[in-house]
Amino acid sequence: MRLGSLRTGGARRVIAETPDGWLDVGEAAGLDGAVATSLRSLLAAGPAVMEQVRNAVEHASRSDVIEPDLDRLGPPIGDPSKILCIGLNYSEHAAEIGADLPKAPEIFVRFTSTLAGPRDAVPLPRASDRLDLESELAIVIGRGGRYIPRAEAMDHVAGYMVLNDFSVRDFQQRGSQWTPGKNFDGTAPCGPFLVTPDEVGNVASLGIGSDIDGATMQSSSTEHMIFDVPTLIADASTFATLEPGDIIATGTPPGVGFKRKPPRFVAAGEVVHCWVEHVGEIRNRVVEESEWLAERDPR
Repeated sequence: MRLGSLRTGGARRVIAETPDGWLDVGEAAGLDGAVATSLRSLLAAGPAVMEQVRNAVEHASRSDVIEPDLDRLGPPIGDPSKILCIGLNYSEHAAEIGADLPKAPEIFVRFTSTLAGPRDAVPLPRASDRLDLESELAIVIGRGGRYIPRAEAMDHVAGYMVLNDFSVRDFQQRGSQWTPGKNFDGTAPCGPFLVTPDEVGNVASLGIGSDIDGATMQSSSTEHMIFDVPTLIADASTFATLEPGDIIATGTPPGVGFKRKPPRFVAAGEVVHCWVEHVGEIRNRVVEESEWLAERDPR
């Protein structure tokens, strides 16, 4: 399945992509309340409810669906309890920035205020002109747990999505902690859907890349990850209880802008495209922060 979050006025609805259009999951599966409006709540409701949803999607008719509109999609999971991000998880990316290969996953956190939809505008902060892209495969946790064995880790995966871990490089590099450069509002667009593992196939061998206005920046494969998906889940669950809807962004391949000669940062007006094979693609136009704020609050 491909499940997403549709903005409907001031509310949200969980939808599923079908060959004929988008299906309102709550209406089709007879669900209401939070499970119809929050994909995180739907995952937390457990496998029986998810099976209801799958059955509704499989039996949907053309008359049940609505016309797709990617501009109305929000982040599939808009309210995770945790967003864990992995740095230096591709060997060639570690090499391009001159870093030693990590002996354990390099983990930092993002705030929920950074999340954005797959077609949302992304602000160029007024405090910096060093906005850089990072195309990533993101894991979404379906079944929570603590001290999850690596051999059982894939049983805890609800699905995957694309995430652009936009980084404000001067803020990232001004101290020993990366938090400031990784947490500017609206700089983690993701989606377009949460794609269940049965549709993705071998997650250890997926093409991944990015471009700016059609000019290729990154082109690689998840086979070059240093720490694979099961290892990341097992490692993260040793220090934190993973919960349904939690996001783990698995790191970016080589080709980032700040290590190019000359450096290539993203400018206002440019469109950044990130993609992961079998998972999807997101396209986000970068705008001046003042424009972004005005669109969010017309006052």
